[in-house]
Amino acid sequence: MEFKDYYSALGVDPKAGEDEIRKAYRRLARKYHPDVSKEADAETRMREVNEAWDVLGDKDKRAAYDALAERVKSGGGTGTGGFQPPPGWDEGFEFHRAQGGPADHADFSEFFSSLFGAAERRSASRRNFKARGEDHHAAIEVPLEFALTGGEREIQLRALELDEQGQPQWVARTLRVNIPRGVHPGQYIRLAGQGLPGHGGEPPGDLYLEVRIAPHPLYMVDGRDLLMTLPVTPSEAALGAEVEVPLPGGGTGAVRVPPNARPGLKLRLKDRGPGGHLYLVLELALPPADSDAARAAYEQLARATTGFDPRRRLHAGAGAAA
Repeated sequence: MEFKDYYSALGVDPKAGEDEIRKAYRRLARKYHPDVSKEADAETRMREVNEAWDVLGDKDKRAAYDALAERVKSGGGTGTGGFQPPPGWDEGFEFHRAQGGPADHADFSEFFSSLFGAAERRSASRRNFKARGEDHHAAIEVPLEFALTGGEREIQLRALELDEQGQPQWVARTLRVNIPRGVHPGQYIRLAGQGLPGHGGEPPGDLYLEVRIAPHPLYMVDGRDLLMTLPVTPSEAALGAEVEVPLPGGGTGAVRVPPNARPGLKLRLKDRGPGGHLYLVLELALPPADSDAARAAYEQLARATTGFDPRRRLHAGAGAAA
């Protein structure tokens, strides 16, 4: 058995790119196709061209063939009976039929069969394998208002899948998903049968969607709860007051600020979060002293609170350190 030079069969250089090899195959296929060719050896040349394309048109087969050709140049794979593939020559390579290649390998040479026949038998064995399809996971982002109310939503996903020739390609699909009311970040929604296809007639896997909630200008998601900063004036914090606050999902509600409230105090509105509560975090908002009345009010406040030292802890800490 002789070692076949597939590059010579297509009339291309061993360093030729994929496009050049594809064009050479198409040109020769038109020239030697038995239905149109008048060449005497058209059928034989067509088989040679198909065989060369099946190998060189597949990046894994071509890489393995090129590596083997280098070994042959160094004297490997030859003996008294001619060429024989060295043991383990195809280790690390996974082969599949090249795109646009011939449908039947039965007419290919003994050389081809000795190299890729075992790989194709392994591939056929894999086709008889039965197994449930793998599960897929994806993340989706929904607006806060939608998470609170729930409902059906259309989403678009992209997945990397293998085509009929085994080549990876991005495939987009659109699904309609029922978002449950009160869904919270990190929760999974299971879509049965929307994962990868099964093998040997087995059912497909499932698709698990991890829910994320889009950022909101007012509310910050904290697990199942929501946090919102609630600004209050010094008089509201000191004397107590009832204030109106916007509620998640629309509308407003009245909230009672207790007397002597400090910044950072949390007020809870029960069951107003996505599966939890809404917490209002008090923040002191100081009115500007931009008028005579406002300055007079601040001066009066200063005289009425001469015994209050907001930096008392700083002085006590400095004394302890000394």
